Amino acid sequence: MREVAFIRQNKEKWLQFERAISQKKIENPDQLADLYLQLINDLAYAQTYYKKSKLVVYLNNLAVHVYQKIYQTKREESNFLVYFFKVEVPMLLYQYRRYMLYAFSFFLVAVLIGVVSAANDDSFVRLILGNDYVNKTLQNIENGDPVAVYKSGSNWGSFIGITFNNLRVGLTAFAYGVTGGIGTGYVLLQNGIMLGSFQYFFEQQGVLWQSAKGIWIHGAMEIFGIVVEGAAGFILGASILFPKTFSRLVSFKRGMRDSIKIVISTFPFTIGAGFLEGYVTRFSDTMPNLVAVIIIFGTLALISYYYLIYPHQVHKNLTASRLEN
Repeated sequence: MREVAFIRQNKEKWLQFERAISQKKIENPDQLADLYLQLINDLAYAQTYYKKSKLVVYLNNLAVHVYQKIYQTKREESNFLVYFFKVEVPMLLYQYRRYMLYAFSFFLVAVLIGVVSAANDDSFVRLILGNDYVNKTLQNIENGDPVAVYKSGSNWGSFIGITFNNLRVGLTAFAYGVTGGIGTGYVLLQNGIMLGSFQYFFEQQGVLWQSAKGIWIHGAMEIFGIVVEGAAGFILGASILFPKTFSRLVSFKRGMRDSIKIVISTFPFTIGAGFLEGYVTRFSDTMPNLVAVIIIFGTLALISYYYLIYPHQVHKNLTASRLEN
């Protein structure tokens, strides 16, 4: 069957799915579940005969949203937060996984730009970080404490101030998605270049490991969280630029809803990073290297697992569950 004829034959059924998704409450979830099985068959057919068509992407996204609607309606989960972090967010992360790839790739390129620029221009670090910060840090290095700047103030005050600042940066990266993702890209570019030049500056001074102990104890979750929030900004921007089969307004509402959920999921990690910076980082100079390595790679493994690996596991388990039913 030609693709045009296939679309014409099933268009009304798919529109029925879209209307069902837009409803706040499903009156007959069993009927929607029956239609969902038909959608899975349509998706399998399209993947077989129209592999490179946008129809496959459309049907796959539609299947994910319909299943989430059915699962949400039928679930007996008593704890909303458990369901939110355990199922809903991972499914969204899987659905939008390519935007995570875009955000991390863009950020890593920005970091590389910062490193290369700092290595080839002695004035670049001062341009990015400011003379006051560079001079103060050089003085701290001479005093044998490269990351003394992270030890000023009280534990509680540092924790609150740092957490709110990190939340502000992440929310800014997300909110700028309304510019079609351009503003989000700027925030990621700015922070990536700053990080790259910052780390090269410490390497140039011969204190890279001492600085890494003081920075990445909290930075693993902090930086990772900002990039995830940047991915949410790209999702929001894409919902405006590429509405697909939806009206631009409907697409924007869907993008806003999904991206906000992803941003909210980063809050526990951002708060955790603020806690580590306020209460643990200040002891980095006296901390055994092994303990520092465990904290750094432990926090990095935790957040990486949740955002990069766990979504695939959830998708695989739910797909197996669908096939069994």
